[in-house]
Amino acid sequence: MQKQSPKRENLLLNILFNVILPSVLLSWLSKPERLGPVWGLIIALAFPLGYGLWDFSQRRQANFVSVIGFLSVLLTGVFALIQVDRFWFAVKEAAIPTVIGLSVLASLKSRNPLVRQLIYNDQIIDVDRVQRALVERGSEQAFARQLNQASLLLAASFVISAILNFGLARFLIKSDTGTAEFNAELGQMNFWSWPVIVVPSMAMMMFTLWRLIGSITRLTGLSTDEVFKAKEPTAKV
Repeated sequence: MQKQSPKRENLLLNILFNVILPSVLLSWLSKPERLGPVWGLIIALAFPLGYGLWDFSQRRQANFVSVIGFLSVLLTGVFALIQVDRFWFAVKEAAIPTVIGLSVLASLKSRNPLVRQLIYNDQIIDVDRVQRALVERGSEQAFARQLNQASLLLAASFVISAILNFGLARFLIKSDTGTAEFNAELGQMNFWSWPVIVVPSMAMMMFTLWRLIGSITRLTGLSTDEVFKAKEPTAKV
């Protein structure tokens, strides 16, 4: 029996619950005449945390990066509630992609490198077909070198993300923690992280993926359409 791939995450829901709602609520609910900075922060951060738990319950899939992202939201709430200096928010924002980048490099020596979770996985690529073609052509070692290069590119993208995260946090967060102004600035940072940080990082990840696809077609003789995972037909009721 063929192993069923987990459902793909809904990108629109991801953006709604992780970006739009927290950014709006941090600014709107944190005003003194509404819920105030503490409860405004708690309610706003409840949406990405709740979405993360709901998404896991629906897809039954959690990878290293999603777990790190979930912990990042928790740390944001803890840091704000205990009112640490705003400088440490910038450090936290830089630390998350740094940890992921270092983990990508460290996993190169493991049996399951993180690059296989991030871009070379059976949600995107027909891994079984690619593996069979590599074995038939005796190209496993050459492909392993390509995966190592992809890992280096991914690690570099996370390093760039860490630098951008730190700079954005230092530029936007000027107010003391525990204030409505701080929450509003945190909401702005959450919103602007997408065009300033996520989009360039995704672009570099897509470049890494297409570079890897090119090496796969060269080493296996498969076409690009054969390399990508075929969409499963929708079951008729």
